[in-house]
Amino acid sequence: NQAALDGRAIRHEIAINFFSNAKKLTINLALYLPKSALTPVPIFLGSNFNGNHAVDHDESISINTKWMRNTLDEKSVVNNRATEFSRGFEATRWPLASIIEKGFGVATFYYGDVEADHVDGWKNGIRAVLSPDKDLTNFEDDDWGAISAWSWGLCRAMDYLVTNSAVDSQKIALIGHSRLGKAALWAGAQDERFALVISNNSGAGGISLARRNFGESIASINENFPHWFSGNYKRFNQSPQTLPIDMHEMAALIAPRPLYIASAQEDLWADPKGEFLAGKFAEPVYSLFGKSGLGVDEWPPANHPVGDFIGYHIRTGKHDV
Repeated sequence: NQAALDGRAIRHEIAINFFSNAKKLTINLALYLPKSALTPVPIFLGSNFNGNHAVDHDESISINTKWMRNTLDEKSVVNNRATEFSRGFEATRWPLASIIEKGFGVATFYYGDVEADHVDGWKNGIRAVLSPDKDLTNFEDDDWGAISAWSWGLCRAMDYLVTNSAVDSQKIALIGHSRLGKAALWAGAQDERFALVISNNSGAGGISLARRNFGESIASINENFPHWFSGNYKRFNQSPQTLPIDMHEMAALIAPRPLYIASAQEDLWADPKGEFLAGKFAEPVYSLFGKSGLGVDEWPPANHPVGDFIGYHIRTGKHDV
């Protein structure tokens, strides 16, 4: 435990370990709690892209040494390893001080702690740890992919949070951006302990409707990231209209818990209108529980949030938080 954010918060660093035969995997969870809190606090939980040291400039946070995607600035992550320049690299996506000031806490971990984000990432990830006797060089069509692995990690972080008496375990919100938004949605759909699920620019394979075939297609996402999804998903590369389900049904699996969907005007690759429509088409399931959905029929203008138990906004700007 250590003071953080100029003394306004306490940062806890928790190692969550998994063992299987001779293999071990550790998720390093950072938990920020308001120092002034006298009662259990609600939490925002989400995985991060560049390590816990990247969400805060604090030099006392250990730099994550695992494989990472190289960054565009060509200095924060070099040769797939984080450098000192990566401290606070993601801080704009994690407004810790603002969240703490409002009485909430934040929990986060590097998604690569669960599995590295490349084709062979499973070899040192949770899929290998949990399947020590299986030949994962030849995945079955219905085997889980990296998105499911990252979702699994979020649920294991939840396992810890519900044991912490400083956390209000009934008020844990799950949030994810981009590919981590896809993982957050899938974790939220499976795990009813999450009180609220927030999708930020999750796009294809996330909250946008695949059968619209707008922006990032099933074919392009499977070609660029063949490790993300099960082999079965590749069957629809050339015929998205034949997909027997679509993402409004994943949205509906979160009912009756609140779902918030965030889009961005310049993020056409994620199909903002398709993200809105997934929320809209999930409304009938929410209505079965007596819950109101978006409450509008037309795609709203930018910076005009709508909705109730399904919320939505499209903001000006690009693919970001």
